[in-house]
Amino acid sequence: MAKKYKTVMLIDDNEIDNLINQKMIEAASIAENIYTHTGAKSAIEFLKNMEKTGVADQVLPDVIFLDIDMPLMDGFQFLDEFEKLSAVAKKKCRIVMLTSSINPQDFNRSKKYENVKLYLNKPLSHESIIKLEV
Repeated sequence: MAKKYKTVMLIDDNEIDNLINQKMIEAASIAENIYTHTGAKSAIEFLKNMEKTGVADQVLPDVIFLDIDMPLMDGFQFLDEFEKLSAVAKKKCRIVMLTSSINPQDFNRSKKYENVKLYLNKPLSHESIIKLEV
């Protein structure tokens, strides 16, 4: 039985990957809401704005699926910015690296971030969603 989340967020500069992943999440029925961002910069700004609402614990995503290789701000730069968010955000949001990178250095680097709970290779599969326990 898949775990249920109120909200998940997809961050990937590839709109087709975002669409496929969104459809997979919808098909698995694991989230009530799905936020989609095609850039890490807009995603971090969105999270910062959500923090200011006073209802951050209700509107922040439970799970963030984060790509590594993106222009302007990559996944690791996003993680560095994420570290500066409030304790509420860091407690609420668990991050899943969802990437096409098979570079062991990326995998090892992602382990240095407390909020990164899982490292998955694209594309998101029904099986990986059902087994998701973050």
